[in-house]
Amino acid sequence: MLIRKLIIKIRRTSKLEEVLKNFPQPISLEIYENIKERKKEVEEIRLRINQYCIIKLSSEEKIIPYKVNKMEIMQIFQKICDQSVYSYQNQIVNGYITIKGGHRVGLTGDVVVENGKIINIRYISSLNFRIAHQILDCSNSILRYILDIQRNQIYNTLIVSSPGAGKTTLLKDLVRKISSGIPEIYFHGLNVSVVDERGEIAAMYQGEPQNDIGTRTDVLENITKPLGIKMALRSMAPQVIIADEIGKSEDVQAIEYAICSGVKGVFSAHGNSLEEILSNSELEKLLQKNIIERIILLDNKARGHIKKVYELNKSKNTYIDLDAKKRAS
Repeated sequence: MLIRKLIIKIRRTSKLEEVLKNFPQPISLEIYENIKERKKEVEEIRLRINQYCIIKLSSEEKIIPYKVNKMEIMQIFQKICDQSVYSYQNQIVNGYITIKGGHRVGLTGDVVVENGKIINIRYISSLNFRIAHQILDCSNSILRYILDIQRNQIYNTLIVSSPGAGKTTLLKDLVRKISSGIPEIYFHGLNVSVVDERGEIAAMYQGEPQNDIGTRTDVLENITKPLGIKMALRSMAPQVIIADEIGKSEDVQAIEYAICSGVKGVFSAHGNSLEEILSNSELEKLLQKNIIERIILLDNKARGHIKKVYELNKSKNTYIDLDAKKRAS
């Protein structure tokens, strides 16, 4: 009976409560009391030395009447590093730390640069806790454009949106669906390698994914996309590679190498339109190679919703509006 009660209690712990465990009690109590009725809406908690806590909710910002001091910032920083700052150095130099639960903590301070490379961030002055939210089945609306059911494969796809429009959230769910399979439509799961340069898709914590990423997924985290893609190809024999926010010349070369090796891929990039993507010289090169079969443009005004889908027309070396094509036929 005691074990059952404990399990129920653990299951009821909210995402907000997971994060507040890292705060000194006076701060966590003040925050919780101010927003407990809206805890599911919390997206960010921002802490700055000698400033009020600021909570970003889904529709507004709330200022908590509690000023965080330097000592409290350091206590929290030590806590999220499991009292071992050195072991988190690789994440710190990238400006963030992933904590248990998949929550990501951005940090600022005195940046130490040596030979043009960041080697440390000291005297931490700000912490931004981004609350992890995995929305299961949020990719259902775009699956029909990505899955090639007849071949039990996927179309090489580029998902495009401006920041904050939901492309990373969609990628998380796509990884899970492609990896585990979808029995209802007779789609068998595929071996997926996720190259998670910024640690946002799988949200690994001490080697364990904090998000549900499916049964056939392997993750390379905190590695550049070119190195990660090549490593995955050499060591994991993936059928699908997934990576977030491509755009550099090295990214394009690695993706071309992977796809020409017979591996399929789903990638994302920043942009508001097909024209804007084509204005990026590196992404334009990728599209001109005729290896991206579908481009899904998300609606920036409706998070996670589709605005347009483009399909590659190889004979004309161009992309056409898929819905317009269907209407015409």
